[in-house]
Amino acid sequence: MSGQDAGARIGRLEQQLHVQRRLLVGVSLVGAVIGLVGFVKQEPSVIRTRGIVIVDDKGRERILIGAPIPAARNRVRTDLKRVEGLWASRYPDPKQYMRWYADYRHTMHGMLVLDENGFDRLAIGDSTPDPNVGKRIGAGPGLDINDAQGFERTGYGLMTVAGKDRVTLGLDSKNGTEGLTLTVRDDGHTGVRIDGGEGQAIFLGTTPTGIGGGKRDPITGLLIRQGERDVHRLSLDTAPPR
Repeated sequence: MSGQDAGARIGRLEQQLHVQRRLLVGVSLVGAVIGLVGFVKQEPSVIRTRGIVIVDDKGRERILIGAPIPAARNRVRTDLKRVEGLWASRYPDPKQYMRWYADYRHTMHGMLVLDENGFDRLAIGDSTPDPNVGKRIGAGPGLDINDAQGFERTGYGLMTVAGKDRVTLGLDSKNGTEGLTLTVRDDGHTGVRIDGGEGQAIFLGTTPTGIGGGKRDPITGLLIRQGERDVHRLSLDTAPPR
């Protein structure tokens, strides 16, 4: 083999070696990318967490989401000193109110919206907190809306009482008592009740157990009451014959 042929062969070998090096580098880069992709955490499509606290531009807790909802430093309901000053002082016996309040339910599974002063304004979940004027007679999912002082003014929900369900839409008066309620219960009670204050009440509907405290006669019709006395009663039993 002449020197010229040997030089040509060496040149071709060097060129092949150069190409092979490029291919090896490319394969190595591809492998590295594939390996990195395997270790990169993909963006989750589902967020799993116990609670979320959303604050406003001044850092005040305004929305609590959780199961149960997280605690909030500014929330009036869980600050007993503020409860005593804002709510208990409205009652003739503030100490008795605080004893009752100790047994109220303040937590929930769902979402609670606070105003800038820390009052509960909107609660959606299962089960919503007790009103600040007394415990609920049963538990269940619902929606509650409170006024600027934290008193419940309206609510809608499903409640289980003594093993039976009842669906209720309620509109409350300014003192926290029921003003108008629309109720459908598993025991056959279905109707609208209007409470005008000072013992005045109107019921329109049907109930197998009667309305008001104690034992009442069943009625399907209209009942107007003043305290414990039935002022007017118009029902299927009292309707004149055709």
